[in-house]
Amino acid sequence: MSFSASIERSFEASHQLRLPDGSLEKLHSHVWNLNVTITSESLDAMDCVMDFHELEKIVDAIIKPWRGRNLNDIAPFDSRVNPSAERVAETVGRAIRLPERVTIELVTVTEAAGCKAGWRPTLL
Repeated sequence: MSFSASIERSFEASHQLRLPDGSLEKLHSHVWNLNVTITSESLDAMDCVMDFHELEKIVDAIIKPWRGRNLNDIAPFDSRVNPSAERVAETVGRAIRLPERVTIELVTVTEAAGCKAGWRPTLL
């Protein structure tokens, strides 16, 4: 048996994807909707996977520098990582630090209605 919990956060930011020919698409912005789902086989002392507010604080600290900014100007998107929805989800997911018994199940990013991408950690 396992349990899961999810939070949703959003932030507004602009970006330009680097195209295969090296050029950049036109600068545009989105309200990025982020969903983080965590899982655990046991519950904590409050009978929760993790306190929602604690998870929100962790995720908010990760996305705070991105709010109202051009993602292309912020590491890791400034040079080596294309600021696609997939890479935004991965960057958030890799930055999250959770209690030992809690793992990330899925991080999804919706950048426009009907356009959602996700990242799931590979379990070895």
